[in-house]
Amino acid sequence: MLSSLTPIAHALDRAAETLGIDYLGGFSALVQKGIGDADRRVIQSIPQALATTSRVCSSVNVASLRAGINMDAVLMAAQTIIDAAKLTADQDSVGASKFVCFANMVEDSPFMAGAVHGGGEADAVINVGVSGPGVMAAALETLPDSASMMEVAEKIKQTAFKITRAGELMSREAARRLGVEKGIVDLSLAPTPAIGDSVARILEIIGVGTCGGPGTTCALAMLNDAVKKGGVMASSSVGGLSGAFIPVSEDAGMIAAVEAGALSLEKLEAMTCVCSVGLDMIAIPGDTPVETIAGIIADEMAIGVINNKTTAVRVIPAIGKGVGDCVEYGGLFGRAPIMPVNPNAGTVLAHRGGRFPEPTSSSAALTSSTVRNRTASSRTTPWSVSS
Repeated sequence: MLSSLTPIAHALDRAAETLGIDYLGGFSALVQKGIGDADRRVIQSIPQALATTSRVCSSVNVASLRAGINMDAVLMAAQTIIDAAKLTADQDSVGASKFVCFANMVEDSPFMAGAVHGGGEADAVINVGVSGPGVMAAALETLPDSASMMEVAEKIKQTAFKITRAGELMSREAARRLGVEKGIVDLSLAPTPAIGDSVARILEIIGVGTCGGPGTTCALAMLNDAVKKGGVMASSSVGGLSGAFIPVSEDAGMIAAVEAGALSLEKLEAMTCVCSVGLDMIAIPGDTPVETIAGIIADEMAIGVINNKTTAVRVIPAIGKGVGDCVEYGGLFGRAPIMPVNPNAGTVLAHRGGRFPEPTSSSAALTSSTVRNRTASSRTTPWSVSS
């Protein structure tokens, strides 16, 4: 039995290169309720796997509505991030940028680095991710400053419908040509470093002075909701994450907001309460303690568990660098100014271990569902009650 599963990552990397695939996800573990031996070996192999491959991405799900938060897995994930960063310190710690820690991970998101092929999926399926923040920004710029928030929301819905419909038709054709099942269309406004292709810019067009300023969370909440409403009618199956992403290094507007001092880590955390995912592509000082990173992860997982939404953390401890420096990746990963981190995490919480119990809302939802099912059953088949 292999103690390290890194050779599997190498095989996946070779396959991706042969097939012309840019990034391949799924070197992952689901440990929200407990860590099995195989899961432990996957997690322990992730830093070396990411340091010695160029196309493989990894993710770990450490929390869910039904299970709560596995705090042992949170600490392991924090150490994994640091180890991946150290092993790629000569490349601006890029290894950490290919690792995502999730709560409520979805099985069908096509967006890297958190894409996985879930256990409930068919052997082969086409899931298509459609972006387009530049298109959305151009549409909103046609509205006058006097337009009401309802008019802004309607414009977002109309534009989201058009973008999603294009993705739906392309996914149908791709599935037909490949002879495989068509899956979902994920309409997620995922920015790129290109000027104009920015979610931050959309928020500023809606009316926020600078992304991160007061009103940002409100504008993002409306954007995310309107995108979902517009997209759902355009596809036979909308899934994945579908909403707005806020990755700092991949969004020119967010980079500018960080450099202007308008956008902080704490504000980004508040924004994750209403966006599609979570803290994404954020560079932090390379000497950030493991307990602090574990605390950041735990906070974000709590948001996901309590609010029954997908949340995630993708932070990059830039080894040898501090606040005021920058990491440069180029391409879609862009560049990230290193952001300050609150140093007051302490050393106790991260090491308590055990499991943050599932919230009351989880038990209530399960009980309510059971009652409804039993009531429906007694109405439609009354004889089943006495059997």
